[in-house]
Amino acid sequence: MNAQATNLAALLDRRPFPGYQESIPTFRSLLVFHDPQCESSAARAHVLDLTERLADEPEAPPRRVSIPCVYDGEDLPDVARAAGMTQAELVRLHAGHDWRVFIVGFTPGFPYLGIGDPRLDIPRRATPRLRVPAGSVAMARAQTGIYPWVTPGGWHLIGRTDPGLLFDLHRDPPSTCLPGDEVRFQPVAELPPPAPRTGSGPVPAEAVGEAAFEVERGGLQTTVQDLGRPGHQRYGVPPSGAADPRSLILANRLVGNPDRAAGLECLLPGPVLSFRRPVLCALGGADHRATLHRPGRPAWPIPVGLSFLAPRRAVLRFTGPPTGMRVYLACAGGVEAPEVLGSRSTYLTAGFGGYRGRALRSGDRISLGEAPANARESRYLREARRPPVEGDLRLRISLGPQEDCFTADCLEGLEAGRWTVSNDANRMGFRLAGPRLEHRPGRSEIVSDANPPGTIQTPPAGRPIVLGPDRGTTGGYPKLGSVVGPDLGALAQALPGTGVRFEVVSLEQARSIALAEARRLEALGVG
Repeated sequence: MNAQATNLAALLDRRPFPGYQESIPTFRSLLVFHDPQCESSAARAHVLDLTERLADEPEAPPRRVSIPCVYDGEDLPDVARAAGMTQAELVRLHAGHDWRVFIVGFTPGFPYLGIGDPRLDIPRRATPRLRVPAGSVAMARAQTGIYPWVTPGGWHLIGRTDPGLLFDLHRDPPSTCLPGDEVRFQPVAELPPPAPRTGSGPVPAEAVGEAAFEVERGGLQTTVQDLGRPGHQRYGVPPSGAADPRSLILANRLVGNPDRAAGLECLLPGPVLSFRRPVLCALGGADHRATLHRPGRPAWPIPVGLSFLAPRRAVLRFTGPPTGMRVYLACAGGVEAPEVLGSRSTYLTAGFGGYRGRALRSGDRISLGEAPANARESRYLREARRPPVEGDLRLRISLGPQEDCFTADCLEGLEAGRWTVSNDANRMGFRLAGPRLEHRPGRSEIVSDANPPGTIQTPPAGRPIVLGPDRGTTGGYPKLGSVVGPDLGALAQALPGTGVRFEVVSLEQARSIALAEARRLEALGVG
């Protein structure tokens, strides 16, 4: 089935339907992304028709990839014990096997390798680690995975390799391992000198123009974001982009920018920015109580949704308290940063995109593109401000694809349950605290497959995680459903402790909601 999914993805790339965007092949399924304007039934019919043609598509011969591995992982003794063998026997078994690359996902370049000896069918950890070191070689369910980046993870660590071997932004495709490849691990006592992590280093000085403003203080987390980088999810690269895209779009419109122009996504405490020349700006999203300090003039409280001119030597501060998690700063011309895989968005996990692949910090100097001809101050758009959540935040969700992994009582009581946004919420995912979502016996894990945007992933502990813009593109925990697109931006603004309730809608209702939001956004004018 894995070969069929891989071949179908390749065939769909060659013969797309109108509105097709990209696809993620997995062990036994293919997740297809398309424009909401496209009728789902027509897209499904096209893909099923291509499925009938797969017999005429020969599978390419496998490439062989050799990966050195130091077998000293902290979970190695426990895995050997669970498999009923010594550590030395486990290493011989693992290194003596040709591992097929089934899929690449979760993070850029992460290969899912299988299937190994049945004795290695060890369940994942009940609660994922919050931090797995880059280069970790890990096992679960008779599979092996290699972590190219520091991320959370639920697999058992048995060894380590050089993470730089797995992903290179300057290659096409960027992932070393591709579906259908065969991987052989070579046991070594020490790893050779590390390969350079191309794409994660400093931005060359010639890549940016004269600075428009300087960062005096970076704040909690301030990153460059645009509307993301779709098209690379099959290599484990998430779209990233603004967590609340609506707010960034409206801020961009206030200063005359295209919707896709890059701006700053700021969490409170926000940055302190010193302007080196006059810049037309606007804020969108939550109100973080911004004030503009101008030379020789009183401090000016800046309302969200107003375009304003920051003169030379002015300083912009965010003082709080906030009405939501994120405020977006758009500047006429957009933030200048090198495009990485078609986007300027910062992807913090892998350290690429945006400004040097990281959050802004003191001393950074930010350049802007050429201001559009229609840029002017004192435009106002009330809708650019996200109002604070009053009461509980209601999230509309469509169930699937693994709702059958949950008990009948869990599904029947879903809309009556109440969760809260935990402190452990970030761009990868928003963890919710509250009632446990009960799995059916033996159904707390799945064969890893693709994660749509807004996926409600539920590990064995039963605590739901709504995946965000930097989500793992694939995962092995059951997905109860997905949050409808417009509501995902509202969740990204929810402060810790905000109450959350689910409202179940059909797939067709979810599509109608997304289309209606797109029409409302298109109709919004700027005064």
